[in-house]
Amino acid sequence: MTDSSHEDRPQQSESAWSAVVSLALGVFSLVMSEFLPASLLTPMAHSLQVSEGQAGQAVTVTALVALVAGLLVTSATRGLDRRYVLQAFSIILIAANLIVYFSPGLGWLLFGRVLLGVALGGFWALSVATAMRLVREQDVPRALSLIFTGVPIATISAAALGSFLGDMLGWRNVFLIATGLAVMTLVVQVLTLPSMPPQRPTPLRTLVDVLARPGIGMGIFAAMLVFCGHFAFFTYVRPFLEQISGAGIQNISTTLLAFGLANFTGTLLAGRWLEHHLRLTLLTMPLTMGIIAWLLVTLGGFSLWTDALMITLWGLAFGAVPVAWSTWLTRVVADEAESAGGLLGASIQLSIAAGAAVGGVLFDAQGVLGTFAFSGTLLLLVAFLIATRVRTQPVPPVGHTDGIHP
Repeated sequence: MTDSSHEDRPQQSESAWSAVVSLALGVFSLVMSEFLPASLLTPMAHSLQVSEGQAGQAVTVTALVALVAGLLVTSATRGLDRRYVLQAFSIILIAANLIVYFSPGLGWLLFGRVLLGVALGGFWALSVATAMRLVREQDVPRALSLIFTGVPIATISAAALGSFLGDMLGWRNVFLIATGLAVMTLVVQVLTLPSMPPQRPTPLRTLVDVLARPGIGMGIFAAMLVFCGHFAFFTYVRPFLEQISGAGIQNISTTLLAFGLANFTGTLLAGRWLEHHLRLTLLTMPLTMGIIAWLLVTLGGFSLWTDALMITLWGLAFGAVPVAWSTWLTRVVADEAESAGGLLGASIQLSIAAGAAVGGVLFDAQGVLGTFAFSGTLLLLVAFLIATRVRTQPVPPVGHTDGIHP
């Protein structure tokens, strides 16, 4: 079957980039809503008369549902115009936040978070393929870097503004503000997203077919390990700063802000670099992060400012990681970008949970330095795996030969 991914690509125009901006707004709204409970956990638990551990499941359930939704959305919506599917996810996001706002108890709260997981997983699965259809092939890395800038902005907003506005206005009103942002996102999507009819049927077995292609499973596995190593590190940055660096709350806040700004910068700069240096970026980022983790393990505590600088450099390096792996996907499996995007998104959601969970076990057993040592070792190993086993050239379906070599 011939690939039609380039046949319906619109001519490059300002309207195409406006549509890309609408995708970035979607990422911002979804990710901010995903992580808001982390900064509002105590008042949420008190208001709903549950423990903080129970309220914390609002994040867990979203990640788990997003994992499943990312795998199923392509086949479940295979006959629908992608414009309307993406807009439907924004409508679901609006409903999810409103349910959380009005929730009288934990059950309704978790139901709202389940809906958020559907929107989050589905949007991530389609975003890369949508970017490929909006802009010229050579501009895809830049489009993806713009889309992914929504992640660090949303993370900073959820952590800093979430707690600040929660104290000022109450946690429910923070979710009402998030609802307003989702409405704005929907309006921009309605105005900018062009019609994008489904290109061809994508049954559920396509996921298996994509994984069966030589090197694809290894690439997905490597991406998962990179994200696992990152979240094992990032989840426990604050305890490191408190226990090893001796930082107070003001220095911790400043360091995390610097991390977020560096992460945003790395994401924004990644697009142009990836146009010509995909393999080098895939390899260099985990290698850099692994070295930083081990520097903090061996030299951490010598100077607060040195520790803060290393953590900031980590943020800069990680900023390129989501863009790099999404760009990798557009190169190696462009003809099934939606299914491959679902696989990549699901693996990232799983790695978030796995990284935090393994890091927590090691933190309890060996302290924060043990967690950082695990993260650094894993990232150095995956850098070797990327250098030796991950392909960056197009991979044909099983049974087809086209002379392409790794």
